Amino acid sequence: MHGDVLVLSVEGNLLGEPEASELRGKIYRLLEKGTKKVVLALALLRVINSMALGVLVATLTSLRNRGGDLHLARPADKVEGVLTLTQLIRVVKIYDTVDRAVKGFRKSRSPKTL
Repeated sequence: MHGDVLVLSVEGNLLGEPEASELRGKIYRLLEKGTKKVVLALALLRVINSMALGVLVATLTSLRNRGGDLHLARPADKVEGVLTLTQLIRVVKIYDTVDRAVKGFRKSRSPKTL
């Protein structure tokens, strides 16, 4: 934790089961404990598919419904390409470092709705 911001590192390939379910479960357990601000550090994530994108969108929606938000930090080029292609970069903030993603919560304005 960085103050009230939870930072999770996502590594390897996020291509469906069981990885997507594990990430979803971990995040939802944290949401149940009151976490509202999450940074996903994606520097070590090599590949992402539509199931994993669904997890990101569901996480973003759940956080915003609770008055929180999701920031992404340091996505690898391939991952950033998928985020761009799917237009997720229009609804989730992406930062070049984890530190900036954490600090971005202090400067956040009203998030766009999904």
